[in-house]
Amino acid sequence: MTVSEFNTQHLFRRFRLRLLRLRLATLILIGIITIGAGISIAWFAGEGTITELFEQLNQFQANPPQLLEAPMNTSNKYLLIPTFILLAFAFIVTKIIPTPRGWARFVIIIILLSLTIRYLFWRVTTINLDDPLNGTISLTLFALEMLVVVSSAIQLFLMLKIKNRSPQADQLQEAVRKKEFRPTVDILIPSYDEPEFILRRTIMGCQAINYEPKTVYLLDDTRRPHIKKLTEELGCEYLTRPTNEHAKAGNLNNALPKTNGELIVVFDADFVPTSNFLERTVGFFQDEKMALVQTPQSFYNADPIAHNLGLEDILTPEEEVFYRQIQPIKDGAGSVVCSGTAFIVRRKALEEAGGFVTESLSEDYFTGIRLSAQGYHLAYLDEKLSAGLAAENIGAHITQRIRWARGTLQAFFIEANPLIIKGLSIKQRLAHLEGLLHWFTSFSRIFFLLMPLAYSFLQVLPLKTTIEEVIYFFLPFYLVQLTVFSWLNCRSRSGILSDVYSLVSAFPLAITVIQVMIRPFSSGFKVTPKGVKGEQKIRFNWILALPLVILFILSAISLWRCLGMAFLHTNHDWRLGWVWSGYNLLMLGIALLILLDIPSQDVYQWFNLRRIVAVKLGRETIWGVTTKLSEVGLEMTLTHQLELPPNLESYEVELELVEEKIKLQGVITVLEKSDDFPRLKIQLENLTTEQHRQLVELLFCRPGQWLSRSSPGEIQSLFLLFRILIRPHFLFRNRQEIKGVKVAQV
Repeated sequence: MTVSEFNTQHLFRRFRLRLLRLRLATLILIGIITIGAGISIAWFAGEGTITELFEQLNQFQANPPQLLEAPMNTSNKYLLIPTFILLAFAFIVTKIIPTPRGWARFVIIIILLSLTIRYLFWRVTTINLDDPLNGTISLTLFALEMLVVVSSAIQLFLMLKIKNRSPQADQLQEAVRKKEFRPTVDILIPSYDEPEFILRRTIMGCQAINYEPKTVYLLDDTRRPHIKKLTEELGCEYLTRPTNEHAKAGNLNNALPKTNGELIVVFDADFVPTSNFLERTVGFFQDEKMALVQTPQSFYNADPIAHNLGLEDILTPEEEVFYRQIQPIKDGAGSVVCSGTAFIVRRKALEEAGGFVTESLSEDYFTGIRLSAQGYHLAYLDEKLSAGLAAENIGAHITQRIRWARGTLQAFFIEANPLIIKGLSIKQRLAHLEGLLHWFTSFSRIFFLLMPLAYSFLQVLPLKTTIEEVIYFFLPFYLVQLTVFSWLNCRSRSGILSDVYSLVSAFPLAITVIQVMIRPFSSGFKVTPKGVKGEQKIRFNWILALPLVILFILSAISLWRCLGMAFLHTNHDWRLGWVWSGYNLLMLGIALLILLDIPSQDVYQWFNLRRIVAVKLGRETIWGVTTKLSEVGLEMTLTHQLELPPNLESYEVELELVEEKIKLQGVITVLEKSDDFPRLKIQLENLTTEQHRQLVELLFCRPGQWLSRSSPGEIQSLFLLFRILIRPHFLFRNRQEIKGVKVAQV
C-alpha cells in the first residue's frame, strides 16, 4: 500500500467516524425529546399503561416517606429554625474568613451538598401528576431544574479541591530571574482586521515584557500592507498566509513551522501583557510534563452590560466568575480550559498533539484537551498578567457567547470529545461534562420565565406542595446557597446579577444549542469586532429584545392575574405565582435596559491615573496632577492658583510626566477655571514611536495593575436593580459623561 493510499484510507475512516458521532449525538438528543413527547401524548390520549403508571406515582406522592414531610403539629416559626441556624453559621464563616479556603470552604461545600441532596429527594414529591397537562409541565420543569442542580452539584464536588498556583509561581520564578532557566520564547499575535492602533498597542506591550530571549510575531490573516509596514516600524516579525483556512487555529498552525521557540505565547490582537508575564509563567516549564499555563482574561473597558446600565465601576465583567471560581476548580481536577489568549504552551507537547485543533471553533479548548490526553499537565495561574478589550456593544457580546457555545458543543462531534477521548481520568471528564451542561441550562432559564404564565393562563400548578414544606425543605437550600454564592466565587458576582446576565443571552444560546445539535458545523468563525467606533446615538437591539418584550408583557398580565387569584382564593400556590411573576418582571425589565446600547465616546481608554506633570507655558512651568490619562491625551488639575494667560485653548505646550520622565507635546483643548484650582485638558500630538511606547508601558504594562474588584452582595444587587428601573441610565446620564470620555479603572 502506498503512502497516498494509506492517507486516503485514514481520511476516509476519520470522515466515517465523524459521521457516526454526528448521527449518534443528534439521534440521542432527538430520541430523548421524542420519548418524552410520546409519553406525554399517550398520557393525554388516555393510554392505559401510561395513565396507570402516573396514577401510581401520584398515590406514592400523596403518601411520601415521613422523612420527606415537614414535621406535623409544628408552627411555621419552628420550621424556620434549621434555616436560621444554617444561615447564621454560613454568615459567620463568610465574615470571619473572607475568601473560600481550607476548612471553611470544605464545611460550607459539605453543607451545600447535603442540602442539595435533601432538596432533590423532597423535590421529587412535589411533581404535580394530577392530570396530563399539569404532569407534562411539572415533569418538564423538574427535568430542567435538575439540569441546573446537577451542574451546580458537580461544581461543588470539584470545589472540594482547588489549586492556588501563586506560591508555586513565587518559587519557580527565581530560576527565571537568575537566568538559570531561560528557554527561548515566541510570542504570537493572531490578527484578523483589527485597527492599527490596537495592534500597535499590543505589539509594544509584548515587546515590553521583561524577558530574553523572545521574539514577537504578528500573524496577519488579512494580508494588509500597512500592517506589515507597522511591524517593520516597531521591529516585530510579520507572518501571513494566502488563505484563511481554519480561521485562528489555521493561522497559528501556519506559524508553527516558521518559528522555533521552545515555548509559545499567544495573545489575541487586543490583549496587552504586563511586563512580568513571562517571569511569572515560564518557571512552570521546569517540569518536563507541563504543557500549558493559562492566565485569566481581564479587561480595561467595561463590558456592554455594565456600560448600558451605567454600572461600570460596580459590576465586574462576566468572565470574572469563570476565571476566579471555575478555572481554579478545573485546575484542581486536572482539566484547565485553554482560553485562546494569555497562555503559554510547550512547542514539543503542542507538536505531539498535532498542533492547534482545527475541527472546532474552540480550537483553544480542544487543544488543551488533547494535551491532557497525551499525559501532559496544564496549570492555571490566577494572576491578571494581561488585559484586553471586552465586546463593545451588546450584539457583539452575544455573538461572542454564541461562538463559545457552538465551539464547545462541537465536542460531541469531533475526536477531541473530552467525554470519550482516551487518556483522561474520570474526574477530568466530570469537570468537562459540567462545562458542556452549562450551555444547556439556557433552556432551564427560559422555562423558569414561562412557569408563572402557566400558573395564571392555564391554571397549572407545577409544584404540589404546602407552605410548611417550602419553609422546611426549600428555604434552607435556597437561602444558604444565596448567602454563600458570592463568597464561593470570590466576590466576583452575586446570584441575582448572575441571573440578569444569563437572562440576556438565554434565547440566543438556546437557539444555538439546537442548531449545533442538528447541524454542528453549519457556521464558521466570526471575529468579535474591537476598537470600532459605532453610532453616536442610543440604539435598541430589537432582534435580541423581541422574545423578552413579549415575555415582559405576558409576565405583567400574569402578575395582575396571580395577584387577583391569591387575594380572592388565599391559596399559597397562587401567592407563589405572583412572587415568581414579580421577580421575572424585574429581571426582564433590567434585561431590556441592557439591550439599549449607549455609545462610547472614545475608542481610546482613559485611566484614572495620578501622575505629577510639568507643563511648559512659554518661559514659565506650571505644575499639576493628572486625573485622567490615555494614549491620546490627559486631564490635569493644577496644584496651585495662578493667573493663566487668556485664550489658552489651542495653545501648543511641552510637558513631562515627572515620575517616569516621559516628555510629550500637545495642544490645550479645554481650560476650566474655578474657585479652587484650574483644570486643563491636553491633546497629545506628534508622538514619536518611543514616546508612544513609554505611554503604553505606563498605561498597560505595570505589574499588578489589573486588580480584582468585589461585586455587590445580594441585597445591594437587589437595590441596584430597583434603582436602575426607577432611574434608567440612558435617561439620567451626566451631561459631562455624554460629552466627555469613558474612564477605565486601574
